[in-house]
Amino acid sequence: MSFELSGITRSYDGHEVLAGIDLAIEEGAMVVILGPSGCGKTTLLRIVAGLDREHGGRRLGFDKARFSYAFQEPRLLPWLSVLENARYALSGSGLGPGEATERIMRLVSLAGLAGHEQKRPAELSGGMRQRASLVRAFAYPNDFLLLDEAFQSVDLRLRRELIELFLDLRAIEDNTALLVTHDPTEALLVADRVVILSDRPARVLDDFRIPAGRDARTPGSPGVAAFEERIYRSVLG
Repeated sequence: MSFELSGITRSYDGHEVLAGIDLAIEEGAMVVILGPSGCGKTTLLRIVAGLDREHGGRRLGFDKARFSYAFQEPRLLPWLSVLENARYALSGSGLGPGEATERIMRLVSLAGLAGHEQKRPAELSGGMRQRASLVRAFAYPNDFLLLDEAFQSVDLRLRRELIELFLDLRAIEDNTALLVTHDPTEALLVADRVVILSDRPARVLDDFRIPAGRDARTPGSPGVAAFEERIYRSVLG
């Protein structure tokens, strides 16, 4: 399965937000969309997911895909436990109750939430709520995972922990993923491929792959220094 956006445009109240975005995404890729705040990254995710149909251009290969979403805020239902939030996300997945619970509990364990699965969001720390949000996103059997600034609302140490958790979970699921961020370091740590957008109206400024293994991706290290410089040159003009 392959996915393609061709000449995607979007305007709101006469103001152009996306100005002809072309993007082909290979199945199983981890693509990071990097761009300044307010440039239209979330709008682009909504178009990918089919939630925004008021755009120009073509959207190919997405209609048969199953999507899952992770947001900057956890957006957990406050009256449900961690387990129930994930189970709710599996409504309509076709999994039986036993299979769904087994899948969720495996992810809960991997996320370090074992023993907390019956707690409601108000009983969890901010970091635990973010972990529960990732569990919910991965619980639904998806072809395409969308992440909207999913690691931005926490401090640096917790952000690194969440990124490592995300990469561990994705190594098991091996789905296609598209993450948007304005943080160059996050892009370097996560991406197989980085697509850099301009300020609004957004256009693609650069598009490149990062072949270095993730174990060698400390910012400033030889394996990523050239890519880090390339990102900053594009972002800063």
